[in-house]
Amino acid sequence: MHATPQNGHRNGHQTGPLAGFTVGVTAARRADELGALLQRRGATVLHAPALRIVQLADDSELLSATKGLIDHAPDVVVATTAIGFRGWVEAADGWGFGDALLTCLRGVELLARGPKVKGAIRAAGLTEKWSPSSESMAEVLDRLLAEGVEGRRVALQLHGEPLPGFVESLRAGGADVVVVPVYRWMPPEDLAPVDRLLDATVARGVDALTFTSAPAAASFLARAEDRGMSIELFAALQHDVLAACVGPVTALPLQARGVDTVQPERFRLGPLVQVLCQELPSRARTLPIAGHRVEIRGHAVLVDGDLRPVPPAGMSLLRALARRPGWVVPRAELLRALPGAGTDEHAVETAMARLRTALGTPKLVQTVVKRGYRLALDPAAESKYAD
Repeated sequence: MHATPQNGHRNGHQTGPLAGFTVGVTAARRADELGALLQRRGATVLHAPALRIVQLADDSELLSATKGLIDHAPDVVVATTAIGFRGWVEAADGWGFGDALLTCLRGVELLARGPKVKGAIRAAGLTEKWSPSSESMAEVLDRLLAEGVEGRRVALQLHGEPLPGFVESLRAGGADVVVVPVYRWMPPEDLAPVDRLLDATVARGVDALTFTSAPAAASFLARAEDRGMSIELFAALQHDVLAACVGPVTALPLQARGVDTVQPERFRLGPLVQVLCQELPSRARTLPIAGHRVEIRGHAVLVDGDLRPVPPAGMSLLRALARRPGWVVPRAELLRALPGAGTDEHAVETAMARLRTALGTPKLVQTVVKRGYRLALDPAAESKYAD
């Protein structure tokens, strides 16, 4: 998915909160939904699935686990996701074991992690015994341990993400734990999109990366390590590129490597997008220049609320000028800020001309003869930015 802002207008004030920002989406499942939510708020979206989902009909591991439970029924089944539970029942039906699985599940203590899972259970003609109001697996674990699990057979329906702490705690309590791996994740068959997103992240061509599963985050980091880019990636994530995760479990692989993350209070796509709508604009540099309010975003500038897309070279110059607003920045320093410009200072003049055209207000950047360029900071603001 490669998209441009849909609700940012060059002339007018109907700019979305994410207009001018580029967001990377690593999700394999529901990527279109997340991308649409981001685009609706003005973002440019780069999509690179960090994983692929093993088709259930071809998953011998799931088939083996299902047969094992039908032959040796568990005492407790924990259903963690609605789509995972539905997929499990549908896959069993396709293999000719659907009725046998439902019969098995009717005779066990069935626990549902949240209301969506309860809906899937009831749609299958089953009834859950209990579900936590918090939708927290920690609360499910506390209940099981309080009941006592020694000698009990507990089946745990996973949805791509392993829950090692959960499984280990049950086994430490004496339970026989059977993991039902619905929708296992594998590395993507085509690595080119992931590599492009990695390159864009290291080059600061994205302002944020979104992660909706821990395996996707782990896979993205692993690909960077395979390419020898770990140091550069972590530098970008620790200083310039925001890592946004749908929840604390998803954030674990990043946090384990020292990367700070943001996440919503409710672990859903909508709240994840809202976090980005709050965080990214708050990181933008806003300056009073030549009587205008100028907000410097990822790949565009808001001039008095109007969105002005700026070429990458122009953004490099603008950021260099904004580091010392109102002060003259020499051409030689601006040349170093231009990626791949070499030693020809004429490249600065060319990029500056394009920057002024893109901004639509040439007087924002002043030429100081024989010295360089400066942002025309409003006099009232100059004392604030003086050294």
